[in-house]
Amino acid sequence: MTLKRKIINDPVFGFINIPDELIFRLINHPYIQRLNRIKQLGLAFYVYPGAVHSRFHHSIGAMHLMAEAIAQLRSKGHSISDKEEQSALACILMHDIGHGPFSHVLEHTLVNGISHEDISLILMNHINRDMDGALDTAIEIFRDTYPKRFLHQLVSGQLDMDRLDYLRRDSFFTGVTEGNIGSARIIKMLNLKDDKLVVEAKGIYSIENFLMARRLMYWQVYLHKTAVAAEKMLINTLKRAKHLAKEGIELEATPSLHYFLYNRTGKSHFENGDEAIGYFTDLDDNDIWCAMKAWTKSADKVLALLSDGLVNRNLFKIEYFSQPVSRTLIADKIARLVSVFDISEDAAESLVVTDEISTNMYSEADDSIDILYKDGSVKDIAIASDMLNIHVLSKKIGKYYLCFLRTDVCGFGNS
Repeated sequence: MTLKRKIINDPVFGFINIPDELIFRLINHPYIQRLNRIKQLGLAFYVYPGAVHSRFHHSIGAMHLMAEAIAQLRSKGHSISDKEEQSALACILMHDIGHGPFSHVLEHTLVNGISHEDISLILMNHINRDMDGALDTAIEIFRDTYPKRFLHQLVSGQLDMDRLDYLRRDSFFTGVTEGNIGSARIIKMLNLKDDKLVVEAKGIYSIENFLMARRLMYWQVYLHKTAVAAEKMLINTLKRAKHLAKEGIELEATPSLHYFLYNRTGKSHFENGDEAIGYFTDLDDNDIWCAMKAWTKSADKVLALLSDGLVNRNLFKIEYFSQPVSRTLIADKIARLVSVFDISEDAAESLVVTDEISTNMYSEADDSIDILYKDGSVKDIAIASDMLNIHVLSKKIGKYYLCFLRTDVCGFGNS
């Protein structure tokens, strides 16, 4: 029995084909469908109201680009079997299933000692058991143990389909046009050399634009100061809730969120039992919003302030510094909050955050972007490019910041 042709109408790439029954079953699996309820950009909608697209959107888009990349590599004479193509599509489709609520924001807050990649792999193995081992090759590709290593590069590398999709998609939904990369051109220029993904020399300018667009998107979207402030506020809200839970105070929460608030869970809980997995795969953005709406009326003043701030967009104020923030300034902010809100110093510390954000868009030490010339030689993009900004992009850029709860928006005077 053949699969009736099925398509998804995607706002970024248009009509996307679902190629076979296995991929269709995978898309309909509860672990994949859960991604519909997790925002791709976390709390960036506070800055860009259109940024409410989901991890599911992104996974479908990445799957589409994977199919395009494989078609291009085949057109250049490289052998990729139907099974390998299906497995690569399945792998990229599942690559984000280990994300918790709001994507990266709460990764090390609700669950400790395990990354979303590790959780993704555990969940992949669960789906694979449900599908009688049909995903064995997909899991090998994800773990980078499959003999054709370039397939893993297409899933996780400097020019993977994950990045090519999220840059275009995030640019589209935020309206930040500088991030709108030429993904079709980049894919058309892909080739293989010694089982490694390379870019043909005539595609070098597309790669330069890709790296520049990535830098702009990081500072304009992913690390936008308001988004950073909102993320730190959400993290401190959950940390405060976990602190109260540890003190034995009962908080309103859905069963799945309640489990992670009142139990200390780590890698062993996911590897050695189904309880943590069951609660995790039932957890999404909605659990957090429902809880915070209830916590706005919490008897704990700090939890109420944080929750109300997120629900009603009274976000942390953020200030950047060229040097680590002085202890004197932090102490001053805490003292101000103690005075205004009549809380203890320990409690006020939940309303202040100081840290450093840093990023570099390209590192030769990582999986490099290699340029293939007509004579068969290969050069790293940092050497091949005549654009000086490539060297700038390889430098780590860091900023120190201080976040704190504003008092002026609450009717308490100026901060």
